[in-house]
Amino acid sequence: MPIRGHTAFNKTHFVTMIHNIRDLSSRESINIFRALGSETRVRLLELLSEREMNIMELSAALALTQPSVTKHVQLLEEAGLVASEYIAAPQGMQKKCRRIYERIVVDLAPLVPDHGCTAEIELPVGMYSAIDVVPTCGLATRDKFIGLLDSPLSFYLPERSQAEILWSSGGWVEYAFPNTIPLNAAISSIELVAEVSSEAPGYNNHYPSDLSVWINDVEIGSWCSPGDYGGVRGQLNPNWYPDNMNQSGLLKIWQIDEGGASVDGVLLSDITVDELNIRPWQVTKIRLGVKSDAPNQGGFTLYGRGFGNYQLGIILRIKYDQAEISAPKIFEAKPAKTNIKLVRKRVLTNLN
Repeated sequence: MPIRGHTAFNKTHFVTMIHNIRDLSSRESINIFRALGSETRVRLLELLSEREMNIMELSAALALTQPSVTKHVQLLEEAGLVASEYIAAPQGMQKKCRRIYERIVVDLAPLVPDHGCTAEIELPVGMYSAIDVVPTCGLATRDKFIGLLDSPLSFYLPERSQAEILWSSGGWVEYAFPNTIPLNAAISSIELVAEVSSEAPGYNNHYPSDLSVWINDVEIGSWCSPGDYGGVRGQLNPNWYPDNMNQSGLLKIWQIDEGGASVDGVLLSDITVDELNIRPWQVTKIRLGVKSDAPNQGGFTLYGRGFGNYQLGIILRIKYDQAEISAPKIFEAKPAKTNIKLVRKRVLTNLN
């Protein structure tokens, strides 16, 4: 995944934090697990999480010889966990090391061969097309809150397009995804991916909320969010963001195919992908919210790339096959029949 840098305010100075998360299958992670099978290398990565260090500095911090540290760094480089470069120093060239990933997510499920095509569209949390919010509510960029907290008007300010977290005690939010798959695509399934939780004043780890999802105005079902999580800071949250507010959510995947609609593999309804009226080169509308008659009125919070624990916005994946288009039949024009006798007669007439 791409590296994304953010500037956040510290109590005494500004710092730039790089957040980089990688998703791996279990087979792809074998070399990484081998590299992490050493307390020394784990400690080395912890040191590099604080700042970049050269071999001499790592040697002093780990109380190891420089050749030994160089070998450990080499193994971490081969696993793709550490990157190094040589830079000029007063006493010659020195090897500067930095950690590449902040978090690594390993999927233990086996890879399933996919012979079709997948289109993935990601929208920032603040790029909604319509919204209806209820206090307590608010939204924020990586740098600050937008407008006033608990004011629905804040959701219409121009800065809202930069929001990377938003929350509301009720109502809904809707996104318009530009669907540019080929015109001859036959859609087999779609997925909606988001980090989400409930919304309580402050936070409440046990605060259920019945969250419903609509796709092109078709309700696919409801899922109960267990709580509005806090008490432990989100991995991506900026330093200025208060500790007494919600910190992170759950990574949820809604899927709709020919077998029905599900969330994380648990069936929600028998709504199939064919009923959603998803068409190439048309907008696909996704709405998430709490129905007014839902038993658990716990609101919702959406986390973007700069908040929570997962480096992503709101993602729509469309899986499809490309149908073969037969070429139009070309008809060959038959040569016109010529009346030889008539032509000859006309020639003779002209000569006479």
